[in-house]
Amino acid sequence: MKGILEGVKVLDFGRYIAGPFCGALLADYGAEVIRIERVNGSEDRYVTPVSEDGQGAMFLQLNRNKLGLTLNPTKEKGQEIVRKLVKNSDIIIANLPEQTLKSMGLDYEKLKLINPGIILTSNTAFGTTGPYAERVGFDGVAQAMSGAMDMTGDPGQPTKAYAPYVDFCSASLAAFGTLLAYIEKEKTGKGQRVQTSLLQTALTTTNSLLIEQEILNVNRVASMNRAQTSGPSDTFQTKDGWILVQTVGRPLFERWADMMGEKEWLEDEKFKDDLSRGENGHLISDRMSEWCSERTTKEAIIALEKSRIPVGEVLKASETLNEEHILKKGSFIKMDYPSMDKKYSVVGPAVELSKNPGKIRTRSPELGEHNFEILSGLGYSKNEIEQLKIDRII
Repeated sequence: MKGILEGVKVLDFGRYIAGPFCGALLADYGAEVIRIERVNGSEDRYVTPVSEDGQGAMFLQLNRNKLGLTLNPTKEKGQEIVRKLVKNSDIIIANLPEQTLKSMGLDYEKLKLINPGIILTSNTAFGTTGPYAERVGFDGVAQAMSGAMDMTGDPGQPTKAYAPYVDFCSASLAAFGTLLAYIEKEKTGKGQRVQTSLLQTALTTTNSLLIEQEILNVNRVASMNRAQTSGPSDTFQTKDGWILVQTVGRPLFERWADMMGEKEWLEDEKFKDDLSRGENGHLISDRMSEWCSERTTKEAIIALEKSRIPVGEVLKASETLNEEHILKKGSFIKMDYPSMDKKYSVVGPAVELSKNPGKIRTRSPELGEHNFEILSGLGYSKNEIEQLKIDRII
């Protein structure tokens, strides 16, 4: 069965996460995505190296299902290749600073002269308007400025989340925006520009915190893993590990209190609603810690599950790779790479469709792996392609 986006042609000039993951999402559902890198390989190819030749774990994840082309678009012959590619494409992805886009000939004003139907999807750190429009930044910068870091970890040490959620959320929003633009193009025949920014994405995730601060001036401070607007919601140490428990709402609290043998707490004003339970969360966490300390992780989870209370074991990466549910659900796709002796696990599409689902069909490309295939498709001869290689255009 052909993928939903079969026939959609995408040029991915992305770097690191926000651009490449947007391209991967489109590729998973059938779009033809060409990942374009520097001649010596883009920097994100080598982040967190896992092979002898330096291939990075992030690149292996985010560039599945793509064709690989090396290109120097700052040289005239490289610009010529870009123009030919753009003319035959539907979408361009480029999470690059605005001035870099212009220097590469990838700004929307130039692109639409070549192809009026082109969609340019770009992601920046701060957006293209405002005082910080020219600044560069990564995921952590957006976490810091959104209020998220201040509310994470210890009050005396603002803490960044290890997983770069701002990047991945930005990429997901970019893919959503790209599909909206493509639907509009199907109606009008005209392309448009789609923009996301790391800061806007981060602000989206902390918006309720900001609204509360604006209206109530609560000035919350970090409380490690303990939630401040519900309870019990915290991490707890068992006899042999750690678990995280999250309860929100009266019904869950009632079930928890019944399990603890603390039914009188249901009539206590300190625990009358989520906000009160959050304000007195240390009392609830102390009671839950006592209960957990008398049980193994397995015993605690079985009891909590019986009471239908959300719980999860805190796993190390090595444990996650071997977790029974994750394996039996088929969350990982095992893949090979030419320079690696060991298979690696790529997480399959997170959006599950009952009809025509997304698939991971091919591994991430080697450096310039599809140069000949792509360029010959544009009309270049074998000799011309060899000369482009000699001239360091590809």
